Formats: sequence, C-alpha cells, structure tokens
Amino acid sequence: MSNSQFTPGIVPARLPASSYADNFADHAPPFDVHEARVAADRCYFCFDAPCMTACPTSIDIPLFIRQIATGTPDAAAKTIFSQNILGGMCARVCPTEQLCEEACVREVAEGKPVEIGRLQRHATDVLMGKGIHPFTRAARTGKRVAVVGAGPAGLACAHRLAMKGHDVVVLERRSKAGGLNEYGIATYKTVENFAQREVDWLLQIGGIEIRNGVTLGRDVALADLLAEYDAVFLGIGLAGVNALRAAGEDLPGVMNAVDFIADLRQATDRATVPVGRDVVVIGGGMTAVDAAVQSKMLGAENVTIVYRRGKAKMSASVYEQDHATQSGVRIIYGAAPTAVTGTDRAEAVTFAYTEDTPEGLRLTAETFTLKADQVFKAIGQTLVGAPEGIEVEGGKLPPHPVTKLWCGGDCAAGGADLTVTAVAEGRDAAEAIHAFLAGH
Repeated sequence: MSNSQFTPGIVPARLPASSYADNFADHAPPFDVHEARVAADRCYFCFDAPCMTACPTSIDIPLFIRQIATGTPDAAAKTIFSQNILGGMCARVCPTEQLCEEACVREVAEGKPVEIGRLQRHATDVLMGKGIHPFTRAARTGKRVAVVGAGPAGLACAHRLAMKGHDVVVLERRSKAGGLNEYGIATYKTVENFAQREVDWLLQIGGIEIRNGVTLGRDVALADLLAEYDAVFLGIGLAGVNALRAAGEDLPGVMNAVDFIADLRQATDRATVPVGRDVVVIGGGMTAVDAAVQSKMLGAENVTIVYRRGKAKMSASVYEQDHATQSGVRIIYGAAPTAVTGTDRAEAVTFAYTEDTPEGLRLTAETFTLKADQVFKAIGQTLVGAPEGIEVEGGKLPPHPVTKLWCGGDCAAGGADLTVTAVAEGRDAAEAIHAFLAGH
C-alpha cells in the first residue's frame, strides 16, 4: 500500500458497516432466463451484422443471441468462448456502448440497442455456473511455449495454445493471475471474486502451468526463455504510471489510481480501505472513473474528476461519465494541474484552464484551486523496462519483434487498451505461434 494512505485525513470506515455491502454490490445484476429470452427477441439477427464488425474478437453475436432466444444458452456460451475465452469478464467490463451496441441496428433506428453485453453475461454465466468447460485439448504436440504475463492477453494466448496441444508455462510477477481483470477493474463490476473463478475455469483446458512471483528481467531473462522454449509470448502490460509533471506531486496524499484500485480489489473488508474526505482524480479514462466512483462508495464527501480536454475527447465513455456523475462525482473538463500544495501533505490542487490550439493544448492564465486531502493520478500508464534487445515503438513493443517472439495486450503497439482487445491479440498471437510451430 502507498504510504499516502496513512496521511492524516485519509482514513478507513467512513461509512456504517452495512453501507459497504450495498455500495459494492453488483451494479448491473444479471438477466434471469425470462428476461434474457425477452431481450434476445429484440435482435433482428442481421445477416451482415454491424455488431460483429464492431467486436474486437469478432464474436458471432446474432448467432449466440438466437441460441439464447431458442433456449440453448450453453450453445450460446460456446459460440462466445470460441472467439473470446474471457467472454464472461468482457461482458462485465467491455464498453459495449461504444462497440457492439453502438453499431446495433436497433440503436440506429430506435436509440435503444439490443443489450448484447448483458446477454453475453447471461450465456457465459449459465455455462460457467455448471462448471462446464466447452473445449477439449488436442493431442500433445511436444512443443513448449512460455507466456510472460497472466493478464487477458496472456491467458487468452495460453488457452488457445493449450487447446491445440502445446504445453504452456505462464510466468506472472504478481501473486495472482488475471492481470488487469484481477487488479485493475472496479470492484463493483466484478463481484464475488469473478476474476479468479474465471481463471480457474479457463485452466480446466489442461496443459497450462502458472508460476507466480516471476518477473521478466529480474528472475528470468528473455534470451533464456527464447533458448529454452519453442516460442515466447509477452503480455506484460503497462506497469508504470505517467507523472503529473506538476509541483508537489510527491507529497503524501498523492497516489496512483491504479494502486488504489488494486488495494481495494484485494481488500477482504472494504471498510478497511482508507479514503480522503476531499478527493481529486486527475485523468479522463476508465481508471479515473473507477477510482472516483469507488472513492465515493468508500465514503468520500467530495470527489472531483478533472480532465484536461473536453467531454467528447474523454476516453471514458459517455455512459461511464454519466455513471460517475450519477454516483455523486463532479467532472470538470478543460483543466490541467499546475501544482499540488500543502505543508507536509496534500491539501489542495491548483489547475489552469486549457484551450485547444493548432499548436496543441495550451494552459491559459485563468486558474482555480480544489481542496484535496487525497489526489489520484490517472493520466495513463507506461511500459516499464522493455526487454533487452527489443526496440520500443511509440512507448510500446512491436507485435512480432524477433523470431519465436510475439507480444500482445496493453504492452504492444497497435490496439486500444481494452480487455477485449487484449484477448483478441493474445488469441491471434496463439494462432500465429501454432502455425509457426507447425512449420507453416
């Protein structure tokens, strides 16, 4: 935990004990069987479905919805998992309102899309609830692949390779597998330890060994992995956090939003997680929203997100922005921090309003100050310690830098930093590795 959590004013148990269970309950309860059938009946089952094109994993959405409509949710789940083995988590955290549902014909015609995300959750929950794994492993090939990172990309890659008969060793620096799904998603989106239950379910395919507490570059060298294994996949994520570049950002009370979210996710009792009275979150992505909303859920009185650009450019979807404001979070657009102030701890943050110019974003002379005993930095993450011998491209790794080596997920160049995109990249890398191992 960050020592900023022990700053005076940042304390646990701001709310009555009963409030924590209510606040961190599932914010989008699942469909029951009848509700799922009714929701599925709204689908036009388009032949040339735009929702499929909008899905990064290209799930056959009309097919799985038809399968739900005809009373075969197990078959629907298999349709989903054949393209996205982490379809259960993606149904919970994927920004469907910006992807498949935004492209839905019903959305275009009526302003109300088919609830694809909730239908996907219904199907996957039904099958996983039975403890059924829908795939069987092919005969062992004798090939061994190392996967570094047990996040969405690494797990998707490992599962697809194991399914094709290869033996996979997953090296994970943390004590639990899951990556972003375990440590970086708001608690109320993945209740009842779903991330770990999904990992356990995925491993039923067999042929996958996970070794925790192993860090690339410290405990094992990339060159040694390339020598020992037939192929290597890197899904190491983005472990660093961008700096504010504002005076006072090292004061106690200032911490990374991702660390706060991880601490909350791992807490067995939410009431033990300290939070400030006046919280300011700097950033405009999902991490900023998750940190802000959960601060409010923990009992912070005033929570404000400040984003340097306008609402339309905020990477968190409009749905998530609205969810934040409905939770009591204030959002200020078009302002950037210039200083965190305080004597021996954070007490306030000063911001300057910004304006877009042809030369880029510019700070204006107009400023304002927000009282803050806790400040969260949520201005993006960065790659830490690129593996030796790999040239970084735009702050990320190339997808296929050298023979026998593939990269995917947030650490790799080319894709959006989303769970569903990471799954697609891990899956596709596994297909490329399988072809390579087969000599194609």
